[in-house]
Amino acid sequence: MSLRFRDQSSPAIAEHVERQSLLILPIGTTEEHGPHLPVDTDARIAEAYGNSLAEALAGDTSLLVMDTIRYGYSMKIMQRWPGTIVVRTRVFMDYVFDVCRSALAMGFRKLAVLDCHGHHSGLLSTVNRELCDACDTAIAIVSPAKLSATAFNEVRRSEQGGAIHGGEWETSLVLDISPEVVDMSLATDEDTMRYRSDFVAGDNFMGSQKVAWSTWYLQQSQTGIYGDPTVACAETGRVIMDAAVTEGARFLREFRAQ
Repeated sequence: MSLRFRDQSSPAIAEHVERQSLLILPIGTTEEHGPHLPVDTDARIAEAYGNSLAEALAGDTSLLVMDTIRYGYSMKIMQRWPGTIVVRTRVFMDYVFDVCRSALAMGFRKLAVLDCHGHHSGLLSTVNRELCDACDTAIAIVSPAKLSATAFNEVRRSEQGGAIHGGEWETSLVLDISPEVVDMSLATDEDTMRYRSDFVAGDNFMGSQKVAWSTWYLQQSQTGIYGDPTVACAETGRVIMDAAVTEGARFLREFRAQ
């Protein structure tokens, strides 16, 4: 039986509403990720994460996975490298709001958004609050980067600053998910983040920095990335995905039961 929302008939959707099935909405984007990774890296990770969560939960939780949102907001500075699609912040937020509100209007009450792109965290938090006001229902926002941070830091081979954008974390994941689209011969460590501060963590995409300060204005990137992908490997990617799925599934069981 398919767990994809798009594969269901209208009566089947009604049955899922009656069962109060969990909905999972993966969100990534399309943007340059340096010379070695595909431009759909964030969307590819989001889709794989959504499918893996569904597999982990399918045995004990009724759920459906919605299609991945593949385009979103990236800063203009990233358009220096071809492949970056920029959807304006308000357009992106309104789009996600309408998708989520439509699902909630059908009668679903447990909707989890997978945030797989660093530029979206603040936007999705605002959408969540707007949905609370409009629908009197709170969705959940789940970040695989944050949920896997501890496990990744235990096995990583790069120093702090090596896993921001197109670095060890993302490259390892894509090497595990679909290695055929990664060209490690083009990976370089020249854009490892060298800036050090007590306030801005080297790998700020994991949500560990104390203040908001854009990476793109701390150090000029030469290749379109920030980090060290040269030390990435599929084994690290599997550790990352396993940790994100284990923690994500544990939370989503709690979320659905509450």
